[in-house]
Amino acid sequence: MTALPDPDRGAVRAKAAPARRPSRLLHNPMSKVAAMPMIATALVIFVGCSLWTVVHSFTDSKLLPRLNFVGFEQYERLWSSSRWITSVENIAIYGVTALVLSLVLGFLFAALLDQRIRAEGIFRTIILYPYALSFIVTGLVWQWVLNPDFGIQNVVRDLGFASFSFDPLNNPDTVMIALLMAGLWQGTGLVTVIMLAGLRGVDEDIWKATRVDGIPAWKTYLFVVVPILRPVFVTATVLIATGIVKLYDLVVALTNGGPGSATQMPALYVYDAMFAKQNLAQGFAASTIMLLAVLVLLIPWSIHEFGGKKRG
Repeated sequence: MTALPDPDRGAVRAKAAPARRPSRLLHNPMSKVAAMPMIATALVIFVGCSLWTVVHSFTDSKLLPRLNFVGFEQYERLWSSSRWITSVENIAIYGVTALVLSLVLGFLFAALLDQRIRAEGIFRTIILYPYALSFIVTGLVWQWVLNPDFGIQNVVRDLGFASFSFDPLNNPDTVMIALLMAGLWQGTGLVTVIMLAGLRGVDEDIWKATRVDGIPAWKTYLFVVVPILRPVFVTATVLIATGIVKLYDLVVALTNGGPGSATQMPALYVYDAMFAKQNLAQGFAASTIMLLAVLVLLIPWSIHEFGGKKRG
């Protein structure tokens, strides 16, 4: 005799069977449609143009690009150029100094603003205002401030100090200091705001516990708060470093690479090679080196910090 199917058992099986979830590709399709222009721009403009630049860096392109490959000839010429070597040394000195000072000053300013001082909003506006200016404007402002005829030197001499001398823009030994002053004046405000946002996210119970234990405030900042703000420091470091690698307009407006080659930078070398000397392949080779520096140093670090395995 054939057994009849039990309807209750079938119902139980139907309930026990897990419901199929829709594919992630079909989840929230409107957001993916809205992201298509950004994705297309990233692929075509950033990735496509970067690959185009890298490919033509292995050619002998002059005034116009052409696919006449010459191997690593452009890179050999690049690294045999004393001007390129000087620009790499200058960007290394400027980059390390600006990175360290930006993080230190930004954190100190943020710690001061975190004390809930009066008129905090005014001070935040004053600190962040230079960042709203372009590097061209910043360079022109500091060129006027450091000009010996009507800048700081002239003002101090008018106060009675006739022997005072301060002309860093025309001195190869001090011009990098002038460049650092202008760069820090503009960029430290952004770091301060980022650090202040991180400090405002620190749990208040941590401060109460350190006060009860009698730990000084500077030790709390150094050994407790700074480790907590590690992602904030990483974010600020990535932003600062990417700005340092492509430093160009501030140098052009303030020193134009001089005096001599004291403030030559890789981006200025790229511009002169491509437009002044009409040697596209040489500029492409220098651009590729700059791109490689970003890929090798910044991207793996940020991926490790933000997208790597979870820390205990």
